[in-house]
Amino acid sequence: MSEPETSGIHPGQPRPVRLRDALLRARIEAADRTGVVVDLRDAEVARLEILNDALDPLFAQVPDRIDLFDRGISQGDTPRLWIDVVAHIVMGRDKRMYRFVQDTRFGRIVLAESHDTAVIVEAVTEYVARRMVEREHAMVVPPEPKPELAPPPRRSRLWPFVFGFVLGAAALFGLAVVAALRSW
Repeated sequence: MSEPETSGIHPGQPRPVRLRDALLRARIEAADRTGVVVDLRDAEVARLEILNDALDPLFAQVPDRIDLFDRGISQGDTPRLWIDVVAHIVMGRDKRMYRFVQDTRFGRIVLAESHDTAVIVEAVTEYVARRMVEREHAMVVPPEPKPELAPPPRRSRLWPFVFGFVLGAAALFGLAVVAALRSW
């Protein structure tokens, strides 16, 4: 047997082995050896759990006050690693490729696709950053617009016209009366 691996920090001390990691590797190896559908599904879940663990450092950096992200693995017919309400990671048809997708009003779009966990972690990191910037923009309160000066009330042009018409008619009538009295 080989010697236990050592970390670079304390030479001579064995690095702690996580049982969870060992179980995940064992499940993946078992799924690789057998072609049973149940084992393939377990392998999908195991791969998603490995990716979920790889995302832990990223989500540890997200401030607690930001509640946009609800990460977790759903164990339905198609196992998914949910990042938030609209984005998740699902395994591809070959059960080894990660597919990072987002649901939009126009359908589902693929944000990243790779066999490599690091590529998907980078894509999720960019997605999380974009979502946090969108949140910041949504939370900014625009300055309140200055109230516009109300235009002076518009006066009706009908009444001055009617008044002028009546005054003009009265003046003509008066002129006609004066002219008639003179000619008498």
